[in-house]
Amino acid sequence: MMVKVLHNGNCSKSNAVLEYLDENGVPFEIINIVEDPLSVLEIKTVLKKLNQSVFHMIRKTDKLYTENYADKNYSEEEWIKILSENPSLIQRPILIKGSVAMLGRPIENVKFFIEK
Repeated sequence: MMVKVLHNGNCSKSNAVLEYLDENGVPFEIINIVEDPLSVLEIKTVLKKLNQSVFHMIRKTDKLYTENYADKNYSEEEWIKILSENPSLIQRPILIKGSVAMLGRPIENVKFFIEK
């Protein structure tokens, strides 16, 4: 089954997952979330597949987050809109296989996800 990878080319972890998939002959499709940001609806769909709240999807170590959002109290809906407008704040990579998704870290989790 084709794995979709929500990817940011500037992220070493994201690049490492692509390399792992390639080396192991796993067919995948790259969705570059920086060049082609996810819509609000797409983020909601990914969250359903992750079975997580939006707060799990936010990169809290990102400079944009620490400088502009860390001390704010936004609702889930507001965060989804913020992530759609600021894709660098989305944890990556996110792997999607059919109706399930997972955060592609650590790499051991990716191995388990692919084999399942």
